[in-house]
Amino acid sequence: MKHELLVPAGDMESLYQAIHNGADAVYVGLKNFNARHFAKNFDEQELVEAVHLCHLYNVRLYVTMNTVIKDDEVNLFLEKVEFLYKQGIDAIIMQDFGMICLVRQMYPNLEIHASTQTNSSSVESIELLHQLGVKRVVLPRELSLDEIRKINVDIEKEVFIHGALCISYSGNCYMSAMLGKRSGNRGECVGNCRLKYSLKQGNKLLIKDKYLLSTKELNTSSHFNELLESNIDSFKIEGRMKSPEYVGFITSFYRKLIDHEKFCLDEELYKLKVLFNREFSKGHLFKANNILNTASANHQGIEIGQVIKVTPKKITIRLKHELNQEDGIRFFESGKGFIVNYLYDVNGKLVSNTKDICIVDNKINLTTKDRVFKTIDKKLISSLQKVSEKKIPINMHLIALKNHKLKLTVTDLISEIIVTFGIVEEARTTCTSEEKIIKQLAKLGNTPFYLKGITTNLDNDIFIPIKDLNEIRRLAVTQLIEKRTENKVNFLKKNPLFPKLVTNSHKYLTGTVMTEEQLITCLKLGFKRIYVNDIDLYQKYKYLDEIIYKLDRNEFIITKKLQEKNIIGENILFNKYKNIYGDYFLNITNYYSAYYLLMNGLNVIPVSVELNEEEINKMYYNFKDKFSSEVPLEVLVYGRVCNMTIKGNILNLENNKAYYLVDSKKNQFPVFHKNNCTYILNSEIKIHKYKLDFNYVKRFDFYDETKDQIINIVNKLK
Repeated sequence: MKHELLVPAGDMESLYQAIHNGADAVYVGLKNFNARHFAKNFDEQELVEAVHLCHLYNVRLYVTMNTVIKDDEVNLFLEKVEFLYKQGIDAIIMQDFGMICLVRQMYPNLEIHASTQTNSSSVESIELLHQLGVKRVVLPRELSLDEIRKINVDIEKEVFIHGALCISYSGNCYMSAMLGKRSGNRGECVGNCRLKYSLKQGNKLLIKDKYLLSTKELNTSSHFNELLESNIDSFKIEGRMKSPEYVGFITSFYRKLIDHEKFCLDEELYKLKVLFNREFSKGHLFKANNILNTASANHQGIEIGQVIKVTPKKITIRLKHELNQEDGIRFFESGKGFIVNYLYDVNGKLVSNTKDICIVDNKINLTTKDRVFKTIDKKLISSLQKVSEKKIPINMHLIALKNHKLKLTVTDLISEIIVTFGIVEEARTTCTSEEKIIKQLAKLGNTPFYLKGITTNLDNDIFIPIKDLNEIRRLAVTQLIEKRTENKVNFLKKNPLFPKLVTNSHKYLTGTVMTEEQLITCLKLGFKRIYVNDIDLYQKYKYLDEIIYKLDRNEFIITKKLQEKNIIGENILFNKYKNIYGDYFLNITNYYSAYYLLMNGLNVIPVSVELNEEEINKMYYNFKDKFSSEVPLEVLVYGRVCNMTIKGNILNLENNKAYYLVDSKKNQFPVFHKNNCTYILNSEIKIHKYKLDFNYVKRFDFYDETKDQIINIVNKLK
């Protein structure tokens, strides 16, 4: 099985590094609609150049358009999709359910990959994507290799093998949106997980100011043979916001592993640690016990020595690895660092590098005998900037017969070019030898090719001017480049069909409860649906029509856990099951998503918690205008949004105890563990008395509210 090596590129320089260091495919983003909004990304002209460069070297190019789309963005989104399609990109990576469905209808020949942002953590979600015609799914980082092997769905499987890990399931992290109105689902994540938090149980402080949500970097190199024997189609590296040098190195690193090249793994890992690491983890892919680095959230480099003397002006360090002038160093405990502009030996003499005791200027007012880490290696970066350009092997066959045109055939693994030029003359004085012909044709210089082999069919005593050999070579190379990069798009656009839906808006109350008292209170208040996550509580009251089981998040096989009535947070083939509802984790932000989910079997649309009042109004009226029907919307009007859903009990929480994460601003986030997930709720309670001029379902999510509090809240908001 051939595994694709898929590499990130945040700009043209990174793209160049990826191509020439052995990527099979590269993924990039445009300036908008991609999940790395703060990367440099590509404008349209750069994208055209990127397609040309990738296809010249037989490298596939995928473009990320993996954000949720709001109603007023749909037309621009489709314009960008059509632009990319016409340029010949190999696939678009998408998140938004409505846009996936719509684009599949409008452009049936365009290859779509489902982003990890779709959170396809269940077999049933993957089956839905396959039925929609999605070619490939980017699997969640939370799946283990054992689980991936069990996915028996005829769809390509793409898996992250290296890079940054999100602590929350991708697509289900709302922390950045709730705290700073910058949505991770729209590529604007501010990295709240990389900040310090304290952990409290009630009023008792358990952990103070640690990076309790900050993950290590994924690194699977120690188990790579297992990946090579797996059913994974594409090995994906994270890093569109990392440097071009990093992209080049990490591409080459995994290229060697895939190709079974012999190299010193320890030496390469040393370089990798200097380039970027937050410590490494095998990740959930290999069931790592601890994926967190609570001591540091940043690149920490590699330890190179220990401070043995400090004065107000100088720092003396005993080294165990080389230090060079212009390297970057950081002192671990203080967290301070600088570039080494001046480096001295033990006698105070200026040197350019040393592996022994050295002295540096104390530019940071260091006072302690700290550990020293190298975070920038100037020599390494300089060496990585010198890229050895990839050359494409070609074969030539030249026919030179008297009184006929020169005929040159050039072939590579993809194309064949035949060109003719001039007339072959009989030699009057000096013959043109085969050796001279081959030497001239082999002069491929700055072209992307090198001559692998050449054969000839020559008459005796012929004369071919050097300029003719040069010209026929130039013509062949030019045409071969054109053929390798020609746009082979089979562009097909269809008008989407929208079968008639008969739906109506509704007006009633729904709610999520944690306790029996809350459940009974909601029943008395007339709630039509009550979502219960406690299986015992559900079993006790399931005979009531109002009681709905709220499945735990991210079950690998959802159907094994379904009860008589359910609400789930994953997209599946809803119309295969009875009495099933969707949760706001479905990230419904536009009326197309609402339409296709209603067609897929949902009877009420849970609006994304990231939409405001104006956007909810737009969704309702746009839906009505487009489909001549009302859309039944469920809107969260009260409750703590679940900011993060995290695999495992990462904070070692005990059940039935009140825990809180506390940030630097003293915001308190309720956190609890249930079954195989940790849930972090928002510090503030979302309270909205929407002024929507249509009927809609009002949802209340209760956590620790008492009976009297619930009655008061509902009376104010209903």
